[in-house]
Amino acid sequence: MFDYLANPARFQRIATVIRPIAWLAFLATIIPGLYYAFFNSPADYQQGETVRIMYVHVPSAWMALMAYVLMALMALFYLVWKHPLADVAARSMALPGAGFALITLITGSLWGAPMWGTWWVWDARLTSMLILLFLYIGYMVLVDSFDREDRGSKAGAVLLLVGVINIPIIKFSVDWWNTLHQGASVIRAGGPAIDGSMLTPLLLMALAAKFWFIGITLVRMRSLLGQRRLQARRNQIIATSTNTSTNTSGASGASTHG
Repeated sequence: MFDYLANPARFQRIATVIRPIAWLAFLATIIPGLYYAFFNSPADYQQGETVRIMYVHVPSAWMALMAYVLMALMALFYLVWKHPLADVAARSMALPGAGFALITLITGSLWGAPMWGTWWVWDARLTSMLILLFLYIGYMVLVDSFDREDRGSKAGAVLLLVGVINIPIIKFSVDWWNTLHQGASVIRAGGPAIDGSMLTPLLLMALAAKFWFIGITLVRMRSLLGQRRLQARRNQIIATSTNTSTNTSGASGASTHG
């Protein structure tokens, strides 16, 4: 399947169909999601209106984790099967993924301040999420730090695969260590622990985040593929000009000696 999609031209044709569907699905979920989250869901009996931060915080956290896992998978494809499109995908996901991680940390602080009495604590969940943000930033800096693009891509892919160990730490940190952060309330063995009136907008917002991520990733991939095509043409023109100049100089020299 990936071999089929790895052809850039074929991928562009498929992405052209998927992009508008993703944006329409985003609008179809974000509008009712925002309405239910902020106008049609109850306040929490303990947290009051502050609980509404959950509808942004939790989907952002899910997407920050999912984006990194997908990037690590693309890194594996790139290192093992040398698919350049996998590198393009990983690079395109990095900035949206970092954005989700940053939103998670900011909304977590806003949510935690009235609940915990502090904006930040160095517990396992918060610290590991901060590390995830640093991994995103480190990857984006690393891939652009080499004179040759392929070297940056390989170094970035290795970083992604090494950093993926942080994902289960984030997920299970509340189970492995004593933290202030609450445990899982949606994805857990006994089923969701929150009421349906809160679960519905939460899932709608999560779907909206996923569709937005798909749409923006495809847009960024298209842009990056276009940049690479332009660079390849520019290099070809430079190489052709150089060869022409060399041949002309050689012919002139031969004519002079003759």
